[in-house]
Amino acid sequence: MTALSSAGISVEVPDDWEGNITGGGFPLLAHGGRQPTVLHLASFPLPSQRGSFGSGAVEQMSNQDVFITLFEYGPESANTPLFSTPGIPQDLDTQDFDRHALQHAVHGQSGLQRFFTHRDRAFCLYVVLGSHIDRADLVPSVNAVLRTLAIS
Repeated sequence: MTALSSAGISVEVPDDWEGNITGGGFPLLAHGGRQPTVLHLASFPLPSQRGSFGSGAVEQMSNQDVFITLFEYGPESANTPLFSTPGIPQDLDTQDFDRHALQHAVHGQSGLQRFFTHRDRAFCLYVVLGSHIDRADLVPSVNAVLRTLAIS
């Protein structure tokens, strides 16, 4: 495992996985918008060009792959109704995954979204499994990674 840490987020990246954290502190961009903090983890090589929720990456997944995004929303979102669940989701169940919960539908894949607040920071956890049918084999690896996730 390799430790990955930035912007108050840390996680252990399993061997043969890739991960990175971009943004942090919502810096002002040239067009006036703000750059959110985004964590990407994948059990396959991450393409250099990909969307915050995995477009450009999830299309490259095999049926045994996993893609995880942790996307931070601005401080104004913390503890609002959408983000009212406290704490980092860490024990996902195979029944939590749905073929219709994908940002970008890819045949055979399954996903989930969990919105939560932790330490007054608002996040969406978005997970894509390469195979809905094989989710019982894939979810334990997702949970193992999520158990190492820390947010300060």
